Amino acid sequence: MKDHLVRDTVPGMRGFDEITPNLVEEARRRHDCFPIPAAALGRTMTGALLLAANLKTDESITIRICGNGPIGQVIADARAGGSVRGYVSNPHVDLPLKGGKLDVGEAVGGGHIHITRFTGLKQPFTGTTELVSGEIAEDITNYLLASEQTPSSVGLGVLVSPDNQVIAAGGFLVQAFPDADDAVLAKVEDNIRRLAPVTAMVEQGLEAQDILAEVFAGLPLTLHEDRSELSFCCPCNQERIENVLIGLGEDELTNMIEEGRAEVRCHFCGEYYRFDKQHLSALRTRVAKVK
Repeated sequence: MKDHLVRDTVPGMRGFDEITPNLVEEARRRHDCFPIPAAALGRTMTGALLLAANLKTDESITIRICGNGPIGQVIADARAGGSVRGYVSNPHVDLPLKGGKLDVGEAVGGGHIHITRFTGLKQPFTGTTELVSGEIAEDITNYLLASEQTPSSVGLGVLVSPDNQVIAAGGFLVQAFPDADDAVLAKVEDNIRRLAPVTAMVEQGLEAQDILAEVFAGLPLTLHEDRSELSFCCPCNQERIENVLIGLGEDELTNMIEEGRAEVRCHFCGEYYRFDKQHLSALRTRVAKVK
């Protein structure tokens, strides 16, 4: 099944649901994540895609989970078109299970969640709230209410197999409109309380539309558009990295040339860019020409 997102509404509410195991596995593989960091990163990336689902073309959103736990920061960038990238500061953290589950909350620890919306304005908007659990879904839910005054419910999940492969991942976001009827809110709240874990539903083969049907069971459901495909994608490339090196200046490039080579690794996707002495000399020549 391809990773995908759907958007539905019922009277007074809207919902988004995503199936994301492939992109989360891609991130886990690129960063060589142990299960707990893979779960934290996968939840954050899925959450970022949910928040980006309502953005306009070329807009994007960044989630930064800054906790004091052993995995450090968890960062995800998502674009309105359905692409996402992300990384975790320490991908090699392992902790005992808690109640038979990965203890993401302990790995993240206490701290803050920062969400930045890039909407084409001169200055992007960043909101910040304290982490309430470190489990990511609860932290995004609290952020939306406290910082953006949007009553919401967020569910996120990542299931990692014993051989360290992501076998299920996904999430949903449900938000109430100001005119939402109390009876509708109560029905959806009851449905969510009865809902199976997101990873269990994904592992069973349910698609995003099936999960939203469970969230909005008993209510008149409207599907607003066909499902959108999602993917892990980083815009880094050789040219961009060259420009970064050029920006360091002639002296720094000279030091690299004397060392004989340079290696740059993209934090977000783990891709390595390697430059030999000849390539670095050519970059230094470009710097000299613009002086």
